[in-house]
Amino acid sequence: MTTPAIPVIPSALADLRKSYERAELNESASHALPLQQFEQWLQEAISAQVPEPNAMTLATVGSDLRPSTRVVLIKDCDARGIVWYTNYDSRKGRELAGNPFAALQFHWVELERVVRIEGVVERVSDSESDAYFKSRPLDSRIGAWASPQSQVISGRGVLVANAAKYGAQFLLNPPRPPHWGGFLLRPQAWEFWQGRKSRLHDRLHYCQDGDAWVRERLAP
Repeated sequence: MTTPAIPVIPSALADLRKSYERAELNESASHALPLQQFEQWLQEAISAQVPEPNAMTLATVGSDLRPSTRVVLIKDCDARGIVWYTNYDSRKGRELAGNPFAALQFHWVELERVVRIEGVVERVSDSESDAYFKSRPLDSRIGAWASPQSQVISGRGVLVANAAKYGAQFLLNPPRPPHWGGFLLRPQAWEFWQGRKSRLHDRLHYCQDGDAWVRERLAP
């Protein structure tokens, strides 16, 4: 029996480089409040039509102290923080139930920008989750019932059968599943990264000092 060859990473991979020269980020031109800076950058990402500007990486830590990440979609942001929706019984939901500290990251490659946010997570109210759930397309609402997220299933047929089952049961008005709803991350720290030439990137860090935000520059 022949042992399959192990793919070798091309040596050119180590030579992949990009010079970041699109923009700059300095203290005088940035907002004093991190939420305002985030809203400006998010709107600029939307206006630039970057792919999925609302996509963010969510990092959580389980009871085994091992971190895990996945991509979720921001659905709201206000003075409270950042909101997204998911299955509470999923791995991320279970990990947040045991350890509410989490981190988010937006990476807008085309704009050479990264935003990192760290804070404490809590569930949004049932009324807020209900309102958002009703705004979703019908197939997405059925999907929330059909998918036992993060659980092992025997095949895709399980999802198809579940979708057919709940579609027939609820028709055009599926209620919000009790295991599905919103999370809110209340930021305790923000970082805004702007790529710059020669790897001398701009990094502005905001941290809480009582009710105020302190803005600092970090070395790249």
